[in-house]
Amino acid sequence: MFIGSKYCPHCGAAPAEAKAAPLSVLKCPRCKIDMTAVTIGGEAMRECERCGGLWVEVAVFEKICVHKEEQSAVLGGASLAPPHQVSMSNEPSKISYAPCPQCGQLMNRINFAHCSGVIVDVCKGHGTWFDRDELREIVEFIRGGGLEVCRQKEKNEIEFERQQLQRDRLVAASLADAHGFSYSDEDRIGGLSAASGLLKFLIE
Repeated sequence: MFIGSKYCPHCGAAPAEAKAAPLSVLKCPRCKIDMTAVTIGGEAMRECERCGGLWVEVAVFEKICVHKEEQSAVLGGASLAPPHQVSMSNEPSKISYAPCPQCGQLMNRINFAHCSGVIVDVCKGHGTWFDRDELREIVEFIRGGGLEVCRQKEKNEIEFERQQLQRDRLVAASLADAHGFSYSDEDRIGGLSAASGLLKFLIE
């Protein structure tokens, strides 16, 4: 994916050099062979030379998500992936869960930012596995404003839920008044606490 690329496929510029990094040897979760430790844009990560996948530890991925310089290094070092062979089978592709290269536990498959469309394998305690070109796709998603769009979408959904809870509370109060029911202060506090708990769950 990164090693051996002479020019950026996007702009034609010479890519940031990928250098050997002083990292311990880990096995590729897909190919089960030793991965090569490389440094891209000043950040150390591991690459499988057979499948082109990357193992990026938690702190490194956080830096890539935030710093434009790191993103440029990822884009500049990306090479064009070989064309995929098209399967003529009508059978759905089988989902493959990969083990974390560090702890061996099966990783969770997550749609990055919940709306990027890029499914990555994540071990919360150790890092993220990116199949070929997935890291580049995520960087392009971030630089294209994808994170901001997702955050705004989540805010809109939370605001909608808040308004829905408010409407439900008003309807319940109106029905209670119409039938002569009355709520104690304790009942009102309990209802508000439940609504607050739901909002907290939605936000997190």
